[in-house]
Amino acid sequence: MSFSGLLQLGISTVIFLLAATAAKQWGLAPSLGKIVLTLALYSLGNLIMLRLIREFGMSVSFSLSAVIQLVSVNVVALMFFGERVNALQATGIVLAIAAVALITLGPYLQGRL
Repeated sequence: MSFSGLLQLGISTVIFLLAATAAKQWGLAPSLGKIVLTLALYSLGNLIMLRLIREFGMSVSFSLSAVIQLVSVNVVALMFFGERVNALQATGIVLAIAAVALITLGPYLQGRL
């Protein structure tokens, strides 16, 4: 993946993280402004993802985005919103990260093994 691709992936991740935070804020205290902001941020993030899909393919783009978002959204939920997960949920999160990492890296690792 090129530097510009990684930069776009990083920007889309930040936008999706802001969107998830706005969605949480809307969930705590619903208002029209919060839902409009949430929808606008998710739309912008998806527009960037469309560019990444064109450049790197759907499987790589969505897999990388999914694992990065999974980690970052959980960090924000746990650290800033004080949410808690039990041991079973934490195991599921770790397994989800491992699964997406294997899906993403599998084709590259398979050729090298």
